[in-house]
Amino acid sequence: MPSIEFVIERTIAAPVDRVFARLVDIDRYGEWMPAKGTILRGTRQTSPGVVGLGTTFVDETKLGQTPGDVVEFEAPTAVVFHWWESSKKGKVKAEGWPGYQLSATADDRTLVRHSAKLNLYGAYRLAAPIFRRMALRERTTVMDGLKASFETDPARPGKP
Repeated sequence: MPSIEFVIERTIAAPVDRVFARLVDIDRYGEWMPAKGTILRGTRQTSPGVVGLGTTFVDETKLGQTPGDVVEFEAPTAVVFHWWESSKKGKVKAEGWPGYQLSATADDRTLVRHSAKLNLYGAYRLAAPIFRRMALRERTTVMDGLKASFETDPARPGKP
């Protein structure tokens, strides 16, 4: 089973607790997620309560619905999501673990280290190079969208 892994880092002009809060506010991804460059069309939380370990969600993508859950949650420094795509017979074809590790830096900034892991199964393994390019583009778009959302955030004093 091919495993695709990579890390993307961005420094975001906001305190770590605000960045973490935005990352775990599943139902509001559409407010900051770019419309172009991503297959994501929307995300909704499917379990009740505040987001935490075990919270479930569904991603609405160009390719259909993808269920997932939160598999690591350490506020305000780490969150890891897990999603999977299954065949109609229930066999997993692909699964991913997008994770975020946050650390405070100078001047109320946050270093976000986004690690992504993607496992492919069955015929999907043959397309591993294509999936790698797609995943890297997708995750870079997400990180750039997250960063941009704070650059234009009216709740941030002194910024547009």
